[in-house]
Amino acid sequence: MDGFSFYMPKNLDQDTIILCRSCDLAVQRRALPSNVRALCPRCHTALYDVPYCSINGMLALCIAALLFFIPANLLPVLEIHFMGSIRATTVYETAVAVWNHDYWIVAIAVIASAVLAPGLLILSILFQIIIVKLKLQSTFWQKTYKRLLKNHELLSQLSMLEIYVISFLVAAFNLSDFAEIYLGMGTLSFGILFLVILFLQREYNLEHMWGMVHDK
Repeated sequence: MDGFSFYMPKNLDQDTIILCRSCDLAVQRRALPSNVRALCPRCHTALYDVPYCSINGMLALCIAALLFFIPANLLPVLEIHFMGSIRATTVYETAVAVWNHDYWIVAIAVIASAVLAPGLLILSILFQIIIVKLKLQSTFWQKTYKRLLKNHELLSQLSMLEIYVISFLVAAFNLSDFAEIYLGMGTLSFGILFLVILFLQREYNLEHMWGMVHDK
């Protein structure tokens, strides 16, 4: 990505002033061309950039995430063959099994970080896009839009698919000495879901989405 630095003009619009997080220099925010990042003129720290992905692109990623979300949570992620018995488990069954062994905190963490938070994150971004694309500017929709934006960071922090993906890959590696381990379609769906959400969060720009708020 190309860098673009500039100095602050004398007459500033107070609503467009941003501070460099490294040297605290006040800089006026300006419109940038695509794939260009604004740099601090004093220390050359990256200040902001424009979203790589359009609203339509994020919509496509949301739809793709929803398509893989269902099989990722309903299909087996691991299939274990041990002494003639076959055991297949899903994300939900894993959480239930952990709960039954009295590790209820771990079970809640699995359900929250691998199922609930990713699903809510996808739906939140999808509803934001729908509100923007349909230009829903009534008071109700704008309040809903702002509430979704305010909760976005929380959902992003709670969504930790990468930890779950790494955990069941490590478990499969550790069990491979005692049993035959097969990764099911749930594993493939979960891995693709992780990549889609990763790209979706990379393309999502919270500050850009706040700029689309229509105050009444």
